[in-house]
Parts: sequence; C-alpha cells; structure tokens
Amino acid sequence: MDLYKYIKDHSTPQTEALDWIERQTNIRTNHARMLSGAVQGRFLTMLAGMINPSKILELGTFTGYSAVCLAAGLQKGGHLDTLELNDELEDLITEGFEKAGFSDRITLHIGDCKETLARLGTQLSEAGPQMLYDLVYIDANKREYCEYYDLVFDMVRPGGYIIADNVLWDGKVCQDILPQDKQTLGIARFNDMVASDTRVESVILPIRDGINLIRKHAGTASQGVTAL
Repeated sequence: MDLYKYIKDHSTPQTEALDWIERQTNIRTNHARMLSGAVQGRFLTMLAGMINPSKILELGTFTGYSAVCLAAGLQKGGHLDTLELNDELEDLITEGFEKAGFSDRITLHIGDCKETLARLGTQLSEAGPQMLYDLVYIDANKREYCEYYDLVFDMVRPGGYIIADNVLWDGKVCQDILPQDKQTLGIARFNDMVASDTRVESVILPIRDGINLIRKHAGTASQGVTAL
C-alpha cells in the first residue's frame, strides 16, 4: 500500500457529489490530474470550516471539485464566487453544483480571470469593508500567480486567508529552473514574493502538489477601505 492510499483510507471519504464530479471529470475531460482529489478536498473543507467564512473567492474552477469542497465549509448564508476561463466546462460545473446541493451557494463567473477580478474589485470598493472576502483560493494560470496575489490582496479582509495551490510543482521549484519554463518560474516567484511580504504570515504544506497557506495580518487595511 502506498502512502497516499493509506492517508486516503484513513481520512473521511468524499461525498457522493464529489464522487460524481471525479467520475465525470475523467470521462469528459483530458485533464483529470488537475482535480484536487479526496485528501486535499477534505483538507479544504475542514480548513474552510475552521475559518468559518461568509464569503469565498476561487480562481480556477476547472470542473468544480474544489469549489464544492470549499462551499461545504461556508457558514450558514455564506456564498462562494468561482472564476473559470473555459466556457466548455460550464455544463459539467453547474451539474456538479446541483448534485452537491450548492447551486444557491456558488456563483460561477465564466471569462478572463483578471477582467472578472477587476469587476468584482469595483463592486467590493462600492459595497464597503463588510463585503470583503474571508478566504481566497488561487488555482489558475501558474504564470500569473504573482499578479493574482496583487489583484486579490485588497479584496481579502484583515485577518483573512489566501490559499495557493500547486506551489511545489512536482518539486521543480527547488531545482534549477529553465528560462523557458514559465509556469515553474511563475510559482517560484510567487513563493518568494509571499515569503518576503511583511503584510502576511505563511506556511507551505506538502499536501499533494503543495499548498501555500497565507494569512493577512489583522492590522493590514485594504487600499481605499477602512480596516474593521
């Protein structure tokens, strides 16, 4: 028995809805490896439950597996916004949300991530600090992690969390990185940027392909928004 199977077998199993999303992802896409998987999915649900967020933002929906895991940890009446570029996945994503019973908790935004973030950022600025996100999960284009971090930072409440996935990138981040390997370079730069950011505290966890768990200091106000 390998270590991952042992961990999976001794963790709370995924729900029927997540089973369905996993099966359909394998049947209907060519990138099933991109799924969070049962162990990371359970971690996301438990982490969200501990944070007890009322608002979550996800960058990179894929087929909706991680969105469902995160939404399971929302407080009563909470809501999750998830951003996905590929409109061909929309039907599969919305079917999965319906299977999980989360259609009323999750809003899917199809389109360019940075354009959608700009629109959501404008809405937050107009709505005030009470509408800031408690938790942001980044799992989109690895080349642009640094830019995503800058774009979402002021959208997170003081004391809130940013979680970035795939930050170990099969261990490539600690090897000599070729100049043409833009994805690995993007992740390495992101990890360096977070490690040197005095506005946050962070830890990288070796779960699956690496998770960077980042907490915004409680005294850090967002630009244009008064700290709570």
